Amino acid sequence: MADIDPGALIPHMRLDELLSELQVRLEAVLATRDRVHALLNAVVSVGSDLDLETVLRRIVETATTLVDATYGALGVIGEENTLVQFVPVGLTDEEIARIEHWPHGLGLLGLLIKEPQPLRLAHISDHPESYGFPPGHPPMGSFLGVPIRVREEVFGNLYLTEKRGGGEFDAEDEAIVTALATAAGVAIENARLYADSLRRERWLQASAEVTTSLLSGAEPREVLTLIARRARQMADADVVAVLLPDESGHDLQVVITDGPAREQVAHARVPVADSLAGRAFASGEPLMVTDPAEAEVPVAIAEYGSLGPVAAVPIGEAHTVHGVLSLGKHSGRIPFSQDELRMLYSFAGQAAIALELAERRMDAERLGLLEDRDRIAKDLHDVVIQRLFAVAMTLMSTVRLVERPEASTRLQNAIDELDGTIRQIRSTIFALQSPRESGAAGLRARIVELVEGARGHLGFMPGLTMDGRLDGGVPAEIAEQLLAVLREALSNVVRHARASKVEVSAEVSDERLVLVVADDGVGVPADGRRSGLRNLQERAERLGGHLTVDAPPQGGTRLVWSVPLG
Repeated sequence: MADIDPGALIPHMRLDELLSELQVRLEAVLATRDRVHALLNAVVSVGSDLDLETVLRRIVETATTLVDATYGALGVIGEENTLVQFVPVGLTDEEIARIEHWPHGLGLLGLLIKEPQPLRLAHISDHPESYGFPPGHPPMGSFLGVPIRVREEVFGNLYLTEKRGGGEFDAEDEAIVTALATAAGVAIENARLYADSLRRERWLQASAEVTTSLLSGAEPREVLTLIARRARQMADADVVAVLLPDESGHDLQVVITDGPAREQVAHARVPVADSLAGRAFASGEPLMVTDPAEAEVPVAIAEYGSLGPVAAVPIGEAHTVHGVLSLGKHSGRIPFSQDELRMLYSFAGQAAIALELAERRMDAERLGLLEDRDRIAKDLHDVVIQRLFAVAMTLMSTVRLVERPEASTRLQNAIDELDGTIRQIRSTIFALQSPRESGAAGLRARIVELVEGARGHLGFMPGLTMDGRLDGGVPAEIAEQLLAVLREALSNVVRHARASKVEVSAEVSDERLVLVVADDGVGVPADGRRSGLRNLQERAERLGGHLTVDAPPQGGTRLVWSVPLG
């Protein structure tokens, strides 16, 4: 066999080396082409949606796929250079539940916020700025962080960790994620613009709807309910509540709610002096917290435990605030922006108009009622009483002309009845001319309440006569003493008198208040206990008056409690 010339093998070996090198480069080109195609597809995918929160999650998912990372996250930077939202990818629900808290933007993540430049690390723990991980966080090694800019403003950062296969992120990974971050900035800006336009459109529609309700004369609660529902839709909140001050003015309580969690916050109450809603109420400025659990003051709707960002928007301007509109989002969602707070503040102003219109309407109704009461009182005084008085005078002059005693007695009884009727009408006139403030029971009403309350114990309704300016003409201290005496007197009748008839009379005349309680019972025993009567007498003497208790000829007991008003 002929020997093979070694020189002939050299060109053949070089050709194999060249072909192998060419194949490697072709594979690299193909791989680069595939990654470029994947990047282009990722850019198209990221920009195909206009919902901001969907866009953010898609950015993270796409980035982890492009560089083959196990975990990824997007941190949104707030106004104080802290992370106000954290969008994780790659963690299971169980792993998320074990994490004690999301990062706040300190340590290595804080470095990216302060110095928004791409950062690659083989091991996170090797960097001097690394603080480690919060309790429950899975271990992570390799790291790639890239900032996302929106119109030269750093919106947030992309964080990618644990490259699959145990390798490190390389310069090509960094270049691809940087390119994706550029496209992400455009997609975020588009989503923001779309959200703003949609919010303005909702605001215009809601404003028109609320204005129509106001002009149609809808009830304040109906208008406030509409405002709460529309505010929640405009701000894309998960729950909203309207808080108004209680009667004391010291607390704010929820009166209207809307959203999935409305039942859980329906009875919330917070102090004006020390709460987020209270501060908004006192200052007249909208306020917000990112996490109610870390807030310095109580948050009214924080009873709904899964809430994250919460905003408190005053209803009305400073010094004329009527209440607070409080809105909340689920934990982890994007906080309310300043533009949203300003829009909500403007919209809540319509709620203030609704409350003011309701107050003016109530004032007008109250004025109309007072005018009607005054007109009725004048008619009773100028017409009815004068006619009754004329009839009574005619009957009195007729008594002398009647010879039969029976007829004369009947006429006299009719005159007495007319006299009593005139006194009752005069008492009614005094009541009409002395209207009490809304919500405050007058002396007449309280006397009636006490007398009617004794009915169940006596088994019959006591008679009641009232005359004079009992409402408005009796000082509060004397009125309270009168009620206490009446309560004690009726109690004595119930316990001791065994009466079948009771007459109560309260009269104001000649600057004096006189209360009479008469019954047809067994009377006051001579040897009976008189501690209760001594108490009534002392009440009268402290006011410069007196008490008399006697037994009328027809039987029973007659108690007279009389005090001066001056």
